[in-house]
Amino acid sequence: MSGARLLTNKLLKKIVSVFFLLVVLMGVSYIFTTLYFTNKHFEERSQKLNSELANHLIEEKFQGNSPFLEDGSVNKSLFGDLMHDMMAVNRGIEVYLLSTSGEILYSVVLSHDNPDDPAQYVDLDPVNEFINTNGGKYILGDDPRQVGKKKIFSAARFNHKGREGYIYIVLAGQEIDKISSSLFSSYFMRLGVGASIITMVFVLFLGIISIWFLTKNLRSIIYTVGRFQEGDLKIRIDKAEKNDLSILAINFNEMADTIEKNMEEIKSVDVLRRELIANVSHDLRTPLSIINGYIETLQIKKADLSEVEIDKYLSIIKTSSEKLARLVSQLFEYSKLEAKQVEPLKEPFSITDLAMDLVSKYQMLGEEKDVKIELKAQKGVPLVFADISLVERALQNLLDNALKFTSRGGSVSLSVSSNNEQVKVGISDTGPGINEHDQSMIFDRYRQAKKNSNQEGIGLGLAIVKKIMELHNTTIKVVSSPNEGSTFEFYLPKYQVSGA
Repeated sequence: MSGARLLTNKLLKKIVSVFFLLVVLMGVSYIFTTLYFTNKHFEERSQKLNSELANHLIEEKFQGNSPFLEDGSVNKSLFGDLMHDMMAVNRGIEVYLLSTSGEILYSVVLSHDNPDDPAQYVDLDPVNEFINTNGGKYILGDDPRQVGKKKIFSAARFNHKGREGYIYIVLAGQEIDKISSSLFSSYFMRLGVGASIITMVFVLFLGIISIWFLTKNLRSIIYTVGRFQEGDLKIRIDKAEKNDLSILAINFNEMADTIEKNMEEIKSVDVLRRELIANVSHDLRTPLSIINGYIETLQIKKADLSEVEIDKYLSIIKTSSEKLARLVSQLFEYSKLEAKQVEPLKEPFSITDLAMDLVSKYQMLGEEKDVKIELKAQKGVPLVFADISLVERALQNLLDNALKFTSRGGSVSLSVSSNNEQVKVGISDTGPGINEHDQSMIFDRYRQAKKNSNQEGIGLGLAIVKKIMELHNTTIKVVSSPNEGSTFEFYLPKYQVSGA
């Protein structure tokens, strides 16, 4: 769980850090945005409040005084008094006299001492737009004292004794800029250090609570994963479908189910492996003990034994060695099938011909046990598409099994028939049958139904048959009842001729 907690803490720290950074960036952006739009609002309000200032100046000052002297020069004393009166009311105001082309003819705030200085101009487009809208629109004009900078203004056109021009008043001159800069620094400090920090702390607090709430499901998943990692294989994420991270929760639950299932299968395999060791130890020990015992007898009492007794002992040794060889061969064969080291080489062949060959071979073994071996084949059974050697091995195991459990006077039959798509193969016997409980496990490795027979063995024959059927993508089933014999059936695919 320590790893899960560490992961959760790291994740939360990262989320909180990112959120804090976003809050800081938003706070700074908010401050600058607020200051920018506050300044624009102030400028727009100031311009509308003073939109008629230029008109009032013309009406009041130009009635008894002319902006120009008789020689055509600018009446500097008039503008000096004008500027003095204006600055007494508002130090940020700057008054300019413009010609009809926008040339600055005179202003107290500008130096006109050097006649060689190039003329200065104000763009008249904003001025005319301002006049045409009667100052009802927020418009910025040129600042003669700061080239390229725009300022709020008031403007009016005059015509005095045939002389035309403009009165252009900058409402926020350099004095305002200096004061605004100072106030801006002070306001920024108060807003940033005071209200902004308080706001950001409050938002951060709410953000952490929100993050904690929003990551509740994620932390629950991490906790569940940690518990599962520690060995609690039964733990699952509750209500995975309703989880905020439903896809992750559902996938984890499915993964956990799969892992638990695989763990159970591994445990089952381990149990079966132990059974194998016990059964193989017993089944190997019996023939080895017989072989070893009779060999020792021959070595010790060879001189006292007759030829008949020696032949009898050798026959027993041979039978036991053959049984041991079959057992080892079955173990090797099954291990290869289980490890999927056998690839079926499928080809078309006649299952009827294969069945006839096997029946003829087993009839001699049947005669020795007084068991009748017969073939029941339907006419016109088509070719099948399968691995002929593996199918033959499966039929041999089924015939061996049927012959082993059929008493003298009984019978074993191998039947072959077909339907529209498949060929059915069945091996029936008149043995003691298999009860329903044992039928569920006779195909399991190292198990067999021993209650109905005195036969011994670890029961790999049917397990091998099952694996062979799996390689052919088919299954084998048993139909049996106690004292009524058994029938093992499986199906093989018909061989489909190309273009047919």
